[in-house]
Amino acid sequence: MPHPAADPTRRAFLEAGLKAAAVAALGAAPLEAADEIPIIDTHQHLWDLTKFDLPWVQPGTKLARNFVAADYAEATRGLGVVKAVYMEVDVASEQQVKEARSIVEAIRSKRTPTVAAVISGRPASKEFAAYLDGLADMPEIRGVRQVLHGGGTPAGFCLAPEFVAGIRELGKRGWMFDLCMRSSELLDGAKLIDACPETKFILDHCGNASVRAKPAEREQWKKDLAAVAKRDRVVCKVSGIVASAAGGEWSADDLAPIVNHVIECFGPDRVMFGGDWPVCTLAASFREWVEALRSIVKERPEADRRKLFHDNATRVYRLG
Repeated sequence: MPHPAADPTRRAFLEAGLKAAAVAALGAAPLEAADEIPIIDTHQHLWDLTKFDLPWVQPGTKLARNFVAADYAEATRGLGVVKAVYMEVDVASEQQVKEARSIVEAIRSKRTPTVAAVISGRPASKEFAAYLDGLADMPEIRGVRQVLHGGGTPAGFCLAPEFVAGIRELGKRGWMFDLCMRSSELLDGAKLIDACPETKFILDHCGNASVRAKPAEREQWKKDLAAVAKRDRVVCKVSGIVASAAGGEWSADDLAPIVNHVIECFGPDRVMFGGDWPVCTLAASFREWVEALRSIVKERPEADRRKLFHDNATRVYRLG
């Protein structure tokens, strides 16, 4: 394995970590209220477009710039984020191993709050098992994700025999799979869960519910999410929904019906907070999203709020 200093991609991650440490040293505020619950962010994105190709990021758009560890430290300043789980950023397929090794190097540097990772993968690939074998020396990796709502993944894609076989392979290795799919295809997700009895799943972004959904669409989402929640091997991330409000005004009241339905369906032991930064910035800052969610759940028991923001993530991701 080459020395980190010889690999410019790894060096970029490490330099970003050093910048984050510098931000902290220069006075990052502690948790602002003594009674606030510390946060584990289960959905942290980081990227450097000088090192990685993200085909989905369009030039000239709000996300078409670098978002590195120092930026994350600034975005989360004072909010009590004590740990984070990196979430793959859908890099070009040929860069998947590079992305995985780079973020693990950053985790091992211990200069950022990032302590574990979910990496990119293509479960339907004939080389998927070999790909996983090549990452076996990285226990910091907890699971795999392939975004299923892109143009290259039509409805039913996750139920192809090759895809199912790949997800079963994850279960054999004790790795999880993140379901990030169109809300209209949640029942496909339920079928995939049933077909892979050894694999644990995490449903991203409240099942991709949209703040802008029409009443009929919202009702269908509610019904289908409840069906997924009946499977006890799936945990749901309360994340991503604020980005669906991009381009207009929104308030915590707009998000509350989605959040409350997720918690009611999955229960307090199977929900986790996710920042989805920087994608959340399409509609809100990290702070605005956290404050909105805190206001939505403020009347719930403290034990349940602690599970949502911290304790469930510790258990699910084995963070110690």
